Amino acid sequence: MELNSIPDIFQSKIRIAIVSCLLTGKKTFREVKELTGATDGNISTHMKKLVAVDIVQVVKDFENNKPRSTYTLTPSGRKEFEIYVRRLEEIINQAK
Repeated sequence: MELNSIPDIFQSKIRIAIVSCLLTGKKTFREVKELTGATDGNISTHMKKLVAVDIVQVVKDFENNKPRSTYTLTPSGRKEFEIYVRRLEEIINQAK
């Protein structure tokens, strides 16, 4: 197993944290921020990348006349993350 086989999209601590928190279901921007401890700018930047490669889906609406973004992990995003985790497990098992 080559380390280069790990997808680029999962080579960021913040993106891994975002995807991990979405494994349990949809989250608002505020919830993602609280769970990851990331700044607004970092979340926005990394969410755009995750949305662009169909890992995360975003729904934008309004709540009490305030804009709200809600994020969910796409089925392909869940699958890609599971593959990523399996690759890490293979790397660990090869090192034993």
